[in-house]
Amino acid sequence: MNLGIIGQAVGLFAVTNIDDILILALFFGQSAGHRGSTRQIVIGQYLGFAAILAVAIAAAFGATFLPESAIPYLGLLPLALGLKAAWQAWKNHRDGGDDEEADAREGGPSPLEVAAITFANGGDNIGVYVPVFATAGVDGMSVYAVVFLVLVAIWCCAGRFFATRPVIAKALSRWGHILLPLVLITIGLLILI
Repeated sequence: MNLGIIGQAVGLFAVTNIDDILILALFFGQSAGHRGSTRQIVIGQYLGFAAILAVAIAAAFGATFLPESAIPYLGLLPLALGLKAAWQAWKNHRDGGDDEEADAREGGPSPLEVAAITFANGGDNIGVYVPVFATAGVDGMSVYAVVFLVLVAIWCCAGRFFATRPVIAKALSRWGHILLPLVLITIGLLILI
C-alpha cells in the first residue's frame, strides 16, 4: 500500500469535510442525553458519505447519475430540514420553552436526516473526488475509499468530542436550537446559489 496515496486521501478528506465537524457537533449537541442518538448520527453520516462515494466512483468510471445542473438543487434538502428545525424551535419557544415531552420525542436527528444533509453538503466533495478517482485507478480509488470510511469514524468522534466539551456543550445546549437551523439553512442556500 502506497503511503503517499494514504496521505493524499487523508488531506483530501480533511479539506473537503472540515464543515462536517461543525454539523456533527451540532447534531451531537442537539441529541445529548438521548439514548441511541450517537448510533443514529453515525449511521446517518456513514449512509450519506457512502452515497457520496458511490456517486463519485460511478462518475469516475464515466456514469453520472445527476446532471451537473441538478446538483445545486441538493441544497433544498438541508434548507427544508433547517426550516423544519427552525419551526420546531420557534414552536417550542412559543409554547413555553421547556417541554420535556417534546424533547423526549425529538431525540436528535434520524439517520436519514443526517444522511440527507451529509449527501447534500457533499455535492462539492463529489466534484473534487471524481477527477482524483479517475486518475487514481481502481487500486488507488480503493485506498481512497477505505481511508475515507475510516476517517468518517474519526470525524464522528471529533464531532462528539467537541459537543461534549463543557464550554461547547453549554453553548450548544443554549444556542444549538438556533444554530442548527441557521447552519442548515445557510448550507442549503449556499448549495442552491
